[in-house]
Amino acid sequence: MKKITILATGGTIAGVAPFPAGTVSYQPAVVPIQELLEQIGSLPGIAAATSEQLAQIDSADMNHGIWLQLANRLNALLQQPTVDGVVVTHGTDTLEETAYFLNLVVKSPKPVVLVGAMRPSTAISPDGPMNLYNAIILAASPSAWDKGVLVALNDTINCSRDVTKTNTSLQDTFKAPELGYLGYIIDNQPHFYRLPTRRHTYLTEFDITGLNELPPVDILYGHVNDYGTLAQAAVAAGAQGLVYAGLGNGNLSQHMRQVLGNIQQQGVVVVRGTRVCNGAVTRNGALDDEQYNFVVADTLSPQKARILLMLALTKTRNPAKIQNMFWIY
Repeated sequence: MKKITILATGGTIAGVAPFPAGTVSYQPAVVPIQELLEQIGSLPGIAAATSEQLAQIDSADMNHGIWLQLANRLNALLQQPTVDGVVVTHGTDTLEETAYFLNLVVKSPKPVVLVGAMRPSTAISPDGPMNLYNAIILAASPSAWDKGVLVALNDTINCSRDVTKTNTSLQDTFKAPELGYLGYIIDNQPHFYRLPTRRHTYLTEFDITGLNELPPVDILYGHVNDYGTLAQAAVAAGAQGLVYAGLGNGNLSQHMRQVLGNIQQQGVVVVRGTRVCNGAVTRNGALDDEQYNFVVADTLSPQKARILLMLALTKTRNPAKIQNMFWIY
């Protein structure tokens, strides 16, 4: 049998509600991982699972320190020949961000699968046990090797780069709206229908060894009559990079072009993203990026563009080099 390690961080999958029908008002991050594993029982012929409680938090409280701790622990585990794959239990609010961060810094082709739940463990029909069961199946499958960090909920398999939470409360919330699922888990077997095309895990240039913090990067949301006050405040507070969730194809008002252009000239890297939920932000599309030395986010959401920009800033502040990273990751 494959040997799978589960690293638990809390979230709704470990949540407890005051009554069985409670699916909205509950306390996340209560049940320890060992109890969650007992809910699904043994996995004969599939995997031998061991577990570690790395954190016990609401994923709204996820932070860079836990990210670095988690990534370093993953890299240590995946170097061991006795570990065939790792499952990470996580709250759904920031699961997509943690997954993409790990996708860029984990240094192994072995499967890493993030999993969560939309209903607490005490619900009449919790989704956590089945999600966890499927995640272990996926992590134990040879077909999951070399596909980057994966996300498995509601019988689906998603690429960590593309997946996002699309609904505040429904169980089928995790999707890649335009690009689609990588596959499904059907009758205890993963079935892949497409593959990730961008570089990931051991193919990336990012190394977090010895890193204690990530460069500060903030996200700003574009809107009518934006004066740039928040952008200037972020820079004054020490931001080394900004992701601007712009209008349409990452568009900016004439005023915001001037504001962000001046900020870029101060050495702060500016990435043009979009507040629109689908589509690529194209270089020199809505405006002349060469003139302003802006970077475009391509199809990355603002929250994922922020992650890539933080890691890029550990390597360089050159906008042209960072733009190339946005093309390949």
